[in-house]
Amino acid sequence: MRDLKEFLGRNAVRVCGLSIIALTIAIALFLTVRGSESFTVYGHSISEFLFSSEWRPQDDFTGGGKIGSAVYIVGSLLTCGLALLLAVPPSLAVAIFMAELQPNIGNRYIKPAVELFVGIPSVVYGWVGLTVLVPAIAKLFDRPHGLSVLAAGLVLGLMIFPTITTLMNDSLKAVPQSYRSAAYALGSTRWQVIWRVVIPAARSGLYTALIMGLARAFGEALAVAMVIGKSRVFPESILDPTINLTAAIATDMGGATEGGEYNMALWSMALLLFIVALLCIAIVHIFQMLEKRRHER
Repeated sequence: MRDLKEFLGRNAVRVCGLSIIALTIAIALFLTVRGSESFTVYGHSISEFLFSSEWRPQDDFTGGGKIGSAVYIVGSLLTCGLALLLAVPPSLAVAIFMAELQPNIGNRYIKPAVELFVGIPSVVYGWVGLTVLVPAIAKLFDRPHGLSVLAAGLVLGLMIFPTITTLMNDSLKAVPQSYRSAAYALGSTRWQVIWRVVIPAARSGLYTALIMGLARAFGEALAVAMVIGKSRVFPESILDPTINLTAAIATDMGGATEGGEYNMALWSMALLLFIVALLCIAIVHIFQMLEKRRHER
């Protein structure tokens, strides 16, 4: 009976692991097939898709439209870059406080509070941004409305803050205590230990936190769509509205004719987002590999 339980448990774990791999491969194949039909079926070029701003796909099976997605790509880059700029400094500060300055208070009070943000649905972030943040931006900067890159960046920054903070905190805690003891023995102050010993030693994990936050920001759709303005123009400043990849997919996918040029163009956007996610994961593994080699030396 014991051998049977071990056999069943071992194979159940094996099946679950293989299922995750199979599911990932299936999603990749599905997105590749659907996303590539803009180029294989309707004859568009990758350069047109990536670098043109002319967006006029036909919602039928004849094709002949334009699928330039540069406005959406630039919108995603601007909002995600602004979100990282706003989220990373406070995330690093909170992580340092929890890991180095007040670990007892951090673990007991701050960490649960930070993790609570992860459980808040995206629609709540978007609704708060639309009803509180957008009017505040309009009033503060004397604009006709507050729908803008700034609003989207602030909402995204708040959403990725707990992810980056948690990963950075774990990275700082993973630094061996012997590093700190050796630095203190040499006469270093607390801040010298933090900035010159702990943070450099946790560099790979900190980069990983940043990249995972970027991946989360790129994939967010609903909250951004509610505050970005959904205007298909290049923004002249962060106070102007624009649109990004996820907002376009979330807004237009339901109304596009299945298999039509418009629908395939949106699937190409989804494929681009999937490729970005894969690149982020690859970069994380590269950082980890380089850090491992550095320690082996």
